[in-house]
Amino acid sequence: MAVVMRIVPPGFTADKYDEVIKRLEEAGAGHPPGRLFHVCFGDKDNLSVSYIWDTRENFEKFFAIVGPIMQDLGVGAGEPEFFEVRNTISGEQAASTAG
Repeated sequence: MAVVMRIVPPGFTADKYDEVIKRLEEAGAGHPPGRLFHVCFGDKDNLSVSYIWDTRENFEKFFAIVGPIMQDLGVGAGEPEFFEVRNTISGEQAASTAG
């Protein structure tokens, strides 16, 4: 079952976020299996991250990679929150042109 994972790491700045993304790409984990959606948001000096994963197990595999990267940058993981997904609705597709 799909899950939403939300995390608010203390002291997670835009510079540290950018470095995490860079290191994930370098490690070949920039597009991990099972990650359906990723969004980073908030003040540039205190960012939050939310994901939708196909399973919690796939998130845990990814966290085994990203956790040490964050730790190396001095960013604590905080306490992740997990929520089961009941439903998702994608954005509206552009209408075809009338002709």
